[in-house]
Amino acid sequence: MFGEQQRFMLFLIAPAALLMLLFQVLPIVIGANASFRNWALYNPKKTWVGLDHYYAVLSDPAFLYTVLPNTFLFMVLSVAGALVAGLSLALLLNRPFRGQKLVQTILLVPLMVAPVVAAIMIRWIFNDQFGIVNAVLEAIGLEGQPWLVQRWSAFGIILLTDIWLWTPWFTLLLLAGLQSLPKEPFEAAAIDGTTTWRVFRFLTLPMLRPVIVVCVVIRAIDAFRTFDIVWTLTGGGPGRSTELFSLYAYVHAFLNLDLGRGSAAAIIGGLIILVIGVALYRLVDRIAKA
Repeated sequence: MFGEQQRFMLFLIAPAALLMLLFQVLPIVIGANASFRNWALYNPKKTWVGLDHYYAVLSDPAFLYTVLPNTFLFMVLSVAGALVAGLSLALLLNRPFRGQKLVQTILLVPLMVAPVVAAIMIRWIFNDQFGIVNAVLEAIGLEGQPWLVQRWSAFGIILLTDIWLWTPWFTLLLLAGLQSLPKEPFEAAAIDGTTTWRVFRFLTLPMLRPVIVVCVVIRAIDAFRTFDIVWTLTGGGPGRSTELFSLYAYVHAFLNLDLGRGSAAAIIGGLIILVIGVALYRLVDRIAKA
């Protein structure tokens, strides 16, 4: 049925396929099964309830009017902020200057920091009693603020933390894209005396567009499932004002011990991510063909 070459290829991919089956496909199947059952960890009857959990999630005002808006707002602002910062740094690093390698090394520091560690550090920096930010404000005669107990200031700190962590990733990929662009169009533009802005607008951006779109697609999908920095910084608070989708599913499954509803929330989130992914990949294909 299979030739020797095909059997050898199957033998090579079998370990990876087995790991994917055990640690990705099987948990998804178990979670999908739990989402249709009354599966509370403190009383696991596992009776079939059909779509009741899905209806409960989709009719939950907290999910509709807080969690989903927070998640999409965070995804858009986080990706946009990291993209703008990363592209700016990539453009600066694309020009040779003294100490360039040192600056590139320093920019890699956020990539070496675990998100939880970074979130703990930021939480102490913005602590309303002992944080260095309030200490500086009070030193110059201003009043310190309770940063993490107000909705929008806490949300802004979460955004800044995420942007700080992901800017180096954008910088590295966009810098690699910039260095791979052909030199001839830029040399011709320099000979013609084209301004820097016009070179960026009509040469750099169009030629770098495929790299930018791929970066945005990957990062947007990942931003939708952000959990660690939000949980460490605010736990979704104050109240539930900074709660994102991943926290919503986690709280129901592991704090409320309602595995059925938590799994339903996770499945809904997975479907949303699937729709977003398909839409973004179609955008990539359209841009690539433009």
